[in-house]
Amino acid sequence: MSEKHELERQLSEMLTEGEMEDQHHRKEQERELISPRYEIRIQTKMDPIVEETLKYRSIARELDDRYDRYLERTKQRETKPESGLDKE
Repeated sequence: MSEKHELERQLSEMLTEGEMEDQHHRKEQERELISPRYEIRIQTKMDPIVEETLKYRSIARELDDRYDRYLERTKQRETKPESGLDKE
């Protein structure tokens, strides 16, 4: 009878250890699926959209002026004086 109890105990341990490992593995997978809270942005002096638009305009004519407003806004930003935070 003790052999039967021993087998039941071993089986019970194997089952609970497997569940614990699965929970740990599941938590790691959930953690990997969460998107990061922080975003890294790099500020550049040249705007790639403006550069690309100007290159395309030098090659061909646009049918509509969908990028004109964007180009005007970037020109306004360039003409505004800087805040002086970056200067030493």
